[in-house]
Amino acid sequence: MSRQVPVLLSTSSVFPEPTAAGFEMAAALGYDGVEVMVWSDAVSQDAGALAGLSKHYAVQVRSVHAPCLMVTQRVWSPDPWERLRRAAELADGLGANTVVVHPPFAWQREYARTFQSGLLRLGRQFPHIRFAVENMFPLRGVGREFVPYAPGWDPTLVGFDAYTLDLSHCAASRTDALALADTMAGNLAHVHLGDGTGKAKDEHLVPGRGNQPCAQLLGSLHARGFTGSVAVEVGTRKAGSRSEREADLAEALRFARQHLTTPSPVA
Repeated sequence: MSRQVPVLLSTSSVFPEPTAAGFEMAAALGYDGVEVMVWSDAVSQDAGALAGLSKHYAVQVRSVHAPCLMVTQRVWSPDPWERLRRAAELADGLGANTVVVHPPFAWQREYARTFQSGLLRLGRQFPHIRFAVENMFPLRGVGREFVPYAPGWDPTLVGFDAYTLDLSHCAASRTDALALADTMAGNLAHVHLGDGTGKAKDEHLVPGRGNQPCAQLLGSLHARGFTGSVAVEVGTRKAGSRSEREADLAEALRFARQHLTTPSPVA
C-alpha cells in the first residue's frame, strides 16, 4: 500500500479566529495535522503553548510557516534571518519537518543577496527540516505590474533544495501549476491547497471553487514521488459563523482526500 499524503490544516485558514481554534477544528474535522502560521498571535510563536495544544487535541504540528508576510515583519525580530532561525527552532522542537518561507522582499537587499547560502547554512544547522521556498505572484494594476520579491516571485528561476507549491498563488500569477510542479520536480516538498480564478489578488478559495488544476495536481503527487504533505490554506474570513467556517474546511478536506486517492497521469 502506498504512503498516504497527510492533509494538514493551516492555522491561517481559521482567521480571524486564533491559532488555538485551528487545532480545535483540525481535530474535530479529522485533519492529519496542522501547519502553524507564525503571526502576531502570541500562541503561534510559543513552542510550549503549541505543544500543549498539540497534546490536548491529539493533532501533530507537521509544518511551520515562517513570519514572512508584510504584517509579520517584526514578529520575533526585524532581522529576517533571526525570524527564520526561530521558525526552524519552533519546528524542530515540535517535531515538524517543513518550514515554509517566502522569497525575500525586493527592499531586503542583504537578505536577498545571501538567501541561497543562508538557507544552506540553516539546513546544516537543522538537518531534519526542509526549508521549502514558496512561489509567490506579482502585483498587477491598470497596465502595470510590480514584483515585490527579489530576484522574483518564482523561486525555481533561482533554484532551491525544497519548494512549496501554492495553487492560489499560481492563479494570481497566471502560472500553469502543473508545469511549475514539473519544474520543481523532486524538490517539491510541500503543497498549499487553495484555489483562484486568475484575479490580480491572492484569493485562497476552497479547492474546486476556482479554475486551478487542484484535482489534477493532487492526483499526480504519487507519480511524482512526492513525500511531503498538503496543507489546506483557504480564506474563511467572510464566513458568517463557526459552522460556516467548519463547513468550508470540511469541504476542502474531502476534496483533498478524494483527489489524493484518484491518480492522474504526469505529462
